[in-house]
Amino acid sequence: MFGFWKTWKALEARGIMGINRRNADYVLKYNKRSLYPIVDDKIITKERAIAAGIHVPELYGVISTEKEIDRLDEIIGGRSDFVIKPAQGAGGDGIIVVADRFEGRYRTVSGKIISHEEIEHHISSILTGLYSLGGHRDRALIEYRVTPDQIFKSISYEGVPDIRIIVLMGYPVMAMLRLPTRQSGGKANLHQGAIGVGVDLATGLTLRGTWLNNIIAKHPDTTNAVDGVQLPYWDGFMKLAAGCYELCGLGYIGVDMVLDQEKGPLILELNARPGLNIQIANDCGLTLRTHAVEARLEDLKARGVTETVEERVAFVQEMFGHIPPVEG
Repeated sequence: MFGFWKTWKALEARGIMGINRRNADYVLKYNKRSLYPIVDDKIITKERAIAAGIHVPELYGVISTEKEIDRLDEIIGGRSDFVIKPAQGAGGDGIIVVADRFEGRYRTVSGKIISHEEIEHHISSILTGLYSLGGHRDRALIEYRVTPDQIFKSISYEGVPDIRIIVLMGYPVMAMLRLPTRQSGGKANLHQGAIGVGVDLATGLTLRGTWLNNIIAKHPDTTNAVDGVQLPYWDGFMKLAAGCYELCGLGYIGVDMVLDQEKGPLILELNARPGLNIQIANDCGLTLRTHAVEARLEDLKARGVTETVEERVAFVQEMFGHIPPVEG
């Protein structure tokens, strides 16, 4: 017991945030329960983002009842690729990504061939709440399939890599790139076997990787190094994430974004209870950074000053960046 306590105190000294601290000091403190539907329901998130002029994957249609499943052909139209997902799903469960059509059927990104009837059955399961938070009845979204930017081709297996940035009161405090693997089934979900790679807030350069809670240097499927990759549009991603505070009103969130080959940065979803593995990927504790932001907020409040999105991003890049930004 003493050994465990000693280890925990060492982690605390490094600013490692545990789940109890996250829940008590950040989720409960900064996130009003009345605002949770804005982030827990992907349709509401998408509508809010569009109204704010923020780019999201295009929504082709929504199916809310069993009867509306008959509209699937109409919604899909002549498209050969699209995504079906639960509006209130979590962890990537319940998502089908169709990449092509084949002999009257559909081919998923993993190469599996499925029939129209199987898709209808899957949508029916979504509506019953099989994949939703709390098991409540849900709605199914049919939306644009993101095509990952070519920058990820050498360090990702199938699927779509995404960028998670944790934001406290509009200040990005830590970032991570999540890379699909064969083990994760092409999904950017760490619990299913995706890779988490830390990202320098100042420059958008990738740092080291973590896979199944182990530190790694190379992607297990492509064998290419995951560190030292320059993510394009990095300042744009940072400003998008920072602006999500005004978008949803929640003070402690995880912002999940993707980089589409044609459309550039897009917001996928917001999370009111972001996971903590991002600390392993960055070899850094969240608490040291969140305390610095809270001190900044106290100082600004005392001076009667409110910072813009650009000023908030500049502050965290200077405060938390591993590598100084390149001038010029």
